[in-house]
Amino acid sequence: MGCMFSQLAAKFAFFPPSPPTYQVKKGDNGKLTVVSSSSMPAPVADDPSLDVLLIDTKRGNKIVAFYLKNPYARLTVLYSHGNAADLGQLYDLFVQLKVNLRVNLMGYDYSGYGASTGKPSESNTYADIEAVYQCLQTEYGISQEDLILYGQSVGSGPTLHLAAKLPRLRGVVLHSGILSGLRVLCHVKFNFCFDIYQVMTYACLHCEEDI
Repeated sequence: MGCMFSQLAAKFAFFPPSPPTYQVKKGDNGKLTVVSSSSMPAPVADDPSLDVLLIDTKRGNKIVAFYLKNPYARLTVLYSHGNAADLGQLYDLFVQLKVNLRVNLMGYDYSGYGASTGKPSESNTYADIEAVYQCLQTEYGISQEDLILYGQSVGSGPTLHLAAKLPRLRGVVLHSGILSGLRVLCHVKFNFCFDIYQVMTYACLHCEEDI
């Protein structure tokens, strides 16, 4: 029964763009590059600050990530995006954030989003962000003390999941944090057993109590 509720919740919670706005291919030099789809222009292929990565998760999926380097950065932002978007749509925003905030920025597509394999689910998003954080550590030497987690909408769930494991983070930003759909409609102050991201709805409950 729990599995059925989880699958039903996932159908209502996750809306990856269809078709994806980009594809990933290996260039002549062996590096991954981005190719646009017919519906959306792709990121600038010759951006020297952009690393396109394919990261393995512990749940067997391969997720796409963009790492944008800023030579003046002291901090790095790990960006978990909102629903109905993928990296092809977010590249311009990432460039603006990288420049204006003087940070390095890592953005990634959840399983089933963009060119990432697998299907969207709560469990997969947890594995996705854990794999991306491990990549930041091993490939770029980023410590949690120099890391800011940014979660928008559905991205607030995996953001809080990872934040709970990293006590020395520089900071956490939640943008339009996800809330139970039924709680929005019914204005009740309790969680439902089939709500995804229980940690997020629990946090929202306590925020409401403090107001």
